[in-house]
Amino acid sequence: MIAVSGGCACGTVRYTAQIDPAKAYWCHCRMCQRAAGAVAIAFVNTAKIDVAWTAGAVAEWPSSPIALRGFCRNCGTPVCFHYPDSDRMDFTVGSLDDPGVVRPASHFGIESRVPGWIAVDGLPATRCDDHQPLQDRWAGLQGGPE
Repeated sequence: MIAVSGGCACGTVRYTAQIDPAKAYWCHCRMCQRAAGAVAIAFVNTAKIDVAWTAGAVAEWPSSPIALRGFCRNCGTPVCFHYPDSDRMDFTVGSLDDPGVVRPASHFGIESRVPGWIAVDGLPATRCDDHQPLQDRWAGLQGGPE
């Protein structure tokens, strides 16, 4: 575990956290692509208890019936992602003050990976429909994913 700090582009939202640098990954799912306006988004996962918001208040919007995304209400920077029923959350690697402290360990949501935009790197890769915790969350809703 290492201590990190980060925040949004304008400095309104700031945080500190204890993270395991080996918990960084690329997400290629369509929700992340749309939320980031990019072909993929880099995240690092940590326990919510290991996070302290040190300035401003992160705003949140429900990107799906099972997930919330945190952002700066002032500049719009995507800062985090989490499931409300989980004790863990993901910070966007780009919001870290020193993104170089983490290296990707895997890929997630590879069914939506856009060929040619992310280099083939040999890291483990998981489809969303093969990740049982995500499937269990969707199964808890009436009708499943939209």
